[in-house]
Amino acid sequence: MTDPLLFNPRTYDPAHFDPETRRLLRATVDWFEARGKRRLTEDYRSRAWLGEFLDFAARERLFATFLTPSAAARREDQRWDTARIAALNEILGFYGLDYWYAWQVTILGLGPVWQSDNAAARTRAAGLLDQGEVFAFGLSERAHGADIYSTDMLLTPDGDGGFLASGSKYYIGNGNAAGLVSVFGRRADVEGPDGYVFFAADSRHPAYHLVKNVVDSSKYVSEFRLADYPVGADDILHTGRAAFDAALNTVNVGKFNLCTASIGICEHAMYEAVTHAHHRVLYGRPVTAFPHVRRELADAYVRLAGMKLFSDRAADYFR
Repeated sequence: MTDPLLFNPRTYDPAHFDPETRRLLRATVDWFEARGKRRLTEDYRSRAWLGEFLDFAARERLFATFLTPSAAARREDQRWDTARIAALNEILGFYGLDYWYAWQVTILGLGPVWQSDNAAARTRAAGLLDQGEVFAFGLSERAHGADIYSTDMLLTPDGDGGFLASGSKYYIGNGNAAGLVSVFGRRADVEGPDGYVFFAADSRHPAYHLVKNVVDSSKYVSEFRLADYPVGADDILHTGRAAFDAALNTVNVGKFNLCTASIGICEHAMYEAVTHAHHRVLYGRPVTAFPHVRRELADAYVRLAGMKLFSDRAADYFR
């Protein structure tokens, strides 16, 4: 097949994109291929942090190019483009969910920032992206999950026009390394929805306490605690109903990425299944020679092709 429907690292050439997007997608594939399956598997088993991949992404300005909207762009090729975000979802899903996860929670962390009218915060985010930083989305809590009506992250007025934030968040990806964490909380002095606040925090600040990784994995899904974290005007992303809306909008935009990441996972699983079956010999024949196995593999291929075609159309509508 000269134009296969399934992702093939050896022949992948996203020629329908502009030259810089094409180069970055191909460079990402080449980085994983050079690392090799043995090393990727060992990193997964040893739960190694994704630092070398993030170093690659920083050198190439991969996240900065794909996740900076045109309004905040510093270079010509920067834009928020659903089609190429979907393409990178597929590649990262193909090579490992942990790599995709670091990218995905960066997208979630950026959601409240790009929706904000706070120009200083938007400029800060664009600069951090250019520096290769990752982002985090501080919404869920251990006692409440993602029930944003019940957040226990409290902001107390400091008497000088700012706030001191205290509370904990749980199951927050990239919380160990994020240059900016978009944190959802509520004012202690205002009742009801008018008290909601989304603010920007820095995981390296002394008042930001990283508790632990709550999963046994290469991806860092953190529990963190803020203790009188100072929040100034430049840190406030949204207040009141706008903060609530930003939480829901971010989830709606970010979770769209699940579909194309899942395609990458399924494509790799398809290759692994065919390879395994072909090298298994029963009754003197490879398992792939059995009619019922061929039928099941053909059915899986058609379903996977259908997933890709449906998702491509969905990206058009979503964009």
